Amino acid sequence: MSSNYIIEMNHISKHFGGVKALKDVQLNVARGEIHALIGENGAGKSTLMKILAGAYTKDEGTILIDGKEATVSTPKAMIDMGVSVIYQEFMLAPDLTVAENIFIDKLSHSSLFINWKDLKKRAKNQLEKIGFGHIDPNTKVGTLSVAYQQIVEICKCLAKDSKVLVFDEPTAVLTHSETEKLLKLIKKLKDDGVTIVYISHRLEELFKISDKITVLKDGDYVSTVKTNEISKEQLVTMMVGREIEQLFPDRKAVFGEEMLQVNNLHTKDVENVSFHLRKGEVLGFSGLVGSGRTETMRAIFGVDRKQSGDVIYCGEKVSIKNPKAAIKLGFGFLPEDRKKQGLLLEQSIRINTTLVSLKKNGYINHANEKTFVQSLLAQIATKYGSTEDNVNSLSGGNQQKVALAKWLAIDCKLVILDEPTRGVDVGAKTEIYKIINRLAENGIGVIIISSEMSEIIGMCDRAIVMREGVVTGELSKNELTENNLIKLAMGV
Repeated sequence: MSSNYIIEMNHISKHFGGVKALKDVQLNVARGEIHALIGENGAGKSTLMKILAGAYTKDEGTILIDGKEATVSTPKAMIDMGVSVIYQEFMLAPDLTVAENIFIDKLSHSSLFINWKDLKKRAKNQLEKIGFGHIDPNTKVGTLSVAYQQIVEICKCLAKDSKVLVFDEPTAVLTHSETEKLLKLIKKLKDDGVTIVYISHRLEELFKISDKITVLKDGDYVSTVKTNEISKEQLVTMMVGREIEQLFPDRKAVFGEEMLQVNNLHTKDVENVSFHLRKGEVLGFSGLVGSGRTETMRAIFGVDRKQSGDVIYCGEKVSIKNPKAAIKLGFGFLPEDRKKQGLLLEQSIRINTTLVSLKKNGYINHANEKTFVQSLLAQIATKYGSTEDNVNSLSGGNQQKVALAKWLAIDCKLVILDEPTRGVDVGAKTEIYKIINRLAENGIGVIIISSEMSEIIGMCDRAIVMREGVVTGELSKNELTENNLIKLAMGV
């Protein structure tokens, strides 16, 4: 092969039991380029990268790094060859400090003693390199926001001086401004000679920074193209194998009477939040990470304690002290972190789908359960082997669909969706948007919390914008623009 390639993965195949994850896949990445890897959820992207990282062993094929074949495939062996991977799931120790996490493999230059002052200084330098020097190296990682934990994970990999950095959905938990900083950093790394493999469902990011794009579909290699020689529409067609319709499908919902009114809500995280929601309406909540959007909804759903304020549902003042009470009223809540709060990962798809039904009704008709689950998952195009498979066997996007399915399984009147399409490919996004439209058309009130401005603009009838725990403004449909959302989110 040409010495221009720093990564050469050829004829890679991988099976899990009888399921084909990858078949005869190739990925050849030139030295010093930014190479994007895309495909729908379940296309094989993460499996291919875990093989590159040494976390999985390939069944067939060869891997060459900088011209040398990787005969031993373990995470340490691949790191020694210069490959580091930043996964979607953080590899951090929450009870250790930022500095300790960044240099977990090399806390000291000496094998006997740790120079804490030097360790903190080295960590500070790494944080400043990527524009996050304000993070205190002495802070315990477990106390940081999800966004800042991601920054620590990135620093940890950068500290290894790798020749190849693999970013797996690195901006999924970052704000708009933090994402811009990261993309600038990645361009700088490229200029410094570092090779980047970049996985993202956000096509606008790929077109901003990548030189080439490799497309996978259903575990097969589709093509590698130069970014400046292809359009977004062509790329999507390559990913899904067909032309997809408009990303944000038309909705024919008719607004009904007001169903929810929140007046002067106060919690430990938010202050004086007021808004209303009508039947059949999709209301967006926008703002930066940490603005109080999620905390507002957690209080309404009874997860967090409400200090003061009123929640009026269908004309009556209600006291919702826990999620069980909210579910009995007909509320549903898809949380932001599906792995920790939305799913029982080591339980079956069947159990996860009908879990809320059991909580609400106290019983399940087991004779009809399997058929019911299969029918429900088919409606939202979920890919799985058996309803008895554990949820953690599914791709990220299909896990999200199961998390959503459990709320579709009961007769919800109001559904709160916190980042409903995070980590979901473009084809699955459209399917989820259709589900949201169907809910609204059936007279259900929908609240969407989203960090993607295009999603707020494309899906919502109105939007509430929050900053630092307070509402900074409300935008009607014809006022929903990126400029207006950014201004209110930044306090301008």
